[in-house]
Amino acid sequence: MQLFLDTTDTAVLADLVQTGLVDGVTTNPTLIAKSGRPMAEVIAEICGLVEGPVSAEVAATRADDMLAEGRKLADIAPNVVIKLPLTREGLIACAAFARDGLSTNVTLCFSVSQALMAAKAGATFVSPFVGRLDDHGSDGCALIGDIRTVYDNYGFDTEILAASIRTTGHVARCAELGADCATLPPNIFEALFKHPLTDRGLDQFLADWRATGQSIL
Repeated sequence: MQLFLDTTDTAVLADLVQTGLVDGVTTNPTLIAKSGRPMAEVIAEICGLVEGPVSAEVAATRADDMLAEGRKLADIAPNVVIKLPLTREGLIACAAFARDGLSTNVTLCFSVSQALMAAKAGATFVSPFVGRLDDHGSDGCALIGDIRTVYDNYGFDTEILAASIRTTGHVARCAELGADCATLPPNIFEALFKHPLTDRGLDQFLADWRATGQSIL
């Protein structure tokens, strides 16, 4: 499973990239707004920090305008993925980008039927929103498994990018259900390293080692 960071904080990103475990980055208009910086500048900096896909989202709602914005975003760097909303207009734009060989991430997916349409439009990634479905009383992770079944039934190449991840449990379950990738807030990414029994065990090992009076170096 590929792990993406859902952030525009380039300082945090630069730190976490050092783990060697960051496969890409996703952004959205809300994150860009919080950065307080010009969008092109932020995306260019992120693309310089990671080699993998970097999703940059259009702001238009009409297909023609999405196509214009998407092409401008794609010109920023070769690893930019054009992010589009899962709407009729968004899918029209997605299909056009697919014909041109440009990568896309179709976002705000909340149903299997929407995911099916994204795959038929040639989306590179589809982003089901796990946490938001949970907020509305549904099982967001179950949607990941349902999409996996449909995609496997028909051999679609579209990758399932689990989004709106709120917990490490979401990550684990999405992996079990066959998500190709997940995009995580930095705090959830860092939490994946941690377990209290690991800390407790390491403390004991270090105490026992110190008691020997030895040094490896």
